[in-house]
Formats: sequence, C-alpha cells, structure tokens
Amino acid sequence: MRILVLGGTGYLGRHVAERLRALPGAQVLAAGRSAGAAFAADLARDRPERLAETLAAAAPDAVVNCAGATGGDPVTLAEVNARGPAALCAALCAAAPAARLVHLGSAAEYGPGTPGVRVTEASPACPVTPYGATKLAGTVAVASAALDAVVLRIGNPVGPGAPAASLPGRLAALLRPAGRDPQAVLRLGDLSAHRDFVDVRDVARAVERAVTAPAAPPRVLNIGGGRAVPVRELAHGLARHAGFRGRLEEGADGSARSARVSWQCSDISAAARALDWRPAHSLDDALAALWAATLERVP
Repeated sequence: MRILVLGGTGYLGRHVAERLRALPGAQVLAAGRSAGAAFAADLARDRPERLAETLAAAAPDAVVNCAGATGGDPVTLAEVNARGPAALCAALCAAAPAARLVHLGSAAEYGPGTPGVRVTEASPACPVTPYGATKLAGTVAVASAALDAVVLRIGNPVGPGAPAASLPGRLAALLRPAGRDPQAVLRLGDLSAHRDFVDVRDVARAVERAVTAPAAPPRVLNIGGGRAVPVRELAHGLARHAGFRGRLEEGADGSARSARVSWQCSDISAAARALDWRPAHSLDDALAALWAATLERVP
C-alpha cells in the first residue's frame, strides 16, 4: 500500500508517518516543502495542475494531509488551511480519484461549546477565530469533494514533540530550566478553560484506522479524549512529572486563539463505531511521554 503523507515533518505528521511506516506492506512517501521529501509539494502555493502531476508520479493508494498552520496572519491561515485542502482535492480528482484522503481537521471548527455537552459531528460549526474558520473551510472542501475522503476533527493533541507555540510545549520548555527550585515562579495565562485533550499517539492510530478501514468512513469524525479537562489540570500534571516544586502563577489572559472558547468536548462515539477507535492513552500518559521527550532533547 502506497501512502502519501503531506506535512509529515510537523508535530502531528511525524507521529502519523511513524505509525503508518509500521503497517505491514506499507510504503510511506513524504510530500512537502522540506528538502528530504520524496515529492515536492506546497499546498499553499501550487496550482492544482502541479499537484496533480505530483500525485500522478506518487501513485498513492491513500493520501494523508497533516499540513496546516495553527498561527500566523489570516492570509497565511487561509492559504494553508483553506486553499490547501481545496487544491489537494481538485488534484486528487484529476490524478488519483480512487485514493482515500484522510485530512486532519480541528475541534476549533466547532467554536465555543456548552458546558457539560459533548459536540457531535452533526453539531453546528461556529468558529470564532481565523484559525477555526480556515480549518472549517478546509473541512468543507474535503467533505464536499467527489472522493473517498474523511476529515478527522482533532481535539487538543498532547505528547512528545509538542510545539513551543502550544501550552504543553511552552510549559515543558519553562519547566526544564526551572528544575526543582522551590522559589521558582512560572507565570502563565488563564488556565480556567476546559479542553478535550488527546494523546498524539492516539491521533496517529486514528489516522491508521482511517487509512486502512475497509469501508469508506463517514465524512467527518471527531478524534479526542472524550472529556473536558481544566487546562489547569494539564499544567499541574506536567509540573508534577517534572518534579517542579515552585509555583505556577496564573494571569488573566489566555491565548488569542482560545480566548473566546471556555469549554470544548467532543463526542467520539462515531469514531468508535466507524473505525473501532478509542483513546488508548490517558492525559497523564501523554504528559509523562511529553516530559520524557523533553528531557531527551539536547539543551
């Protein structure tokens, strides 16, 4: 089975590619802007005709799109998150219409949740940020294409390699030099929001299930932990794994991307039915793996 992975050098993409390489008989091919990619592709810039040439050369049985932007100005977000999936779908229709497309979406597409309520795939999508809106546009492009395609709407991924732009990655970077100093104070933003955290390794396993499912999956599936967890719980859990003895000090401000969303929780029962997928790792597992990976990095 030939599987073409776009964005395989990113946070999610690295875990996805590693998981897919372990599949018996799988040949995982990388496409992207990096020098080491087997096929050059830039979803934000390439014309569909150029992407179609790349797809024809790769001849994939499945395509996994992990490419995406979580930050930047609205133009950059639109180019990568909205235009990119639309161009990819057009290219697939022209050059590899039988290939299955697995596209990584985001729970941010739903917008603010209602406390105590899990959102299903049928819930209205009301994003309140450029990130969420552009990810939703990408989902619409994929879900409406005449392809065997599925969008996995990912919750808040946590685990090894978490980027510094995310709270887990930033906190891990702060905790390492702080050590066990009881006088240390780490100043963070508002930690009162609730998020649906999912281990990045469980995300990779969901992608594997979607790629190899014998029947075409539903167009959109939620992939998350299935419960809303206070962000404060994540912060203190990671501090515990680090042996931090100082104080975590909360401020009034949170991240711009999540400021208007105080509650997020996904109903993941559809993924259980369609892919026989459920989270295998707890949040504590994810935090332990994140901290272990942080210690392994060269200072």
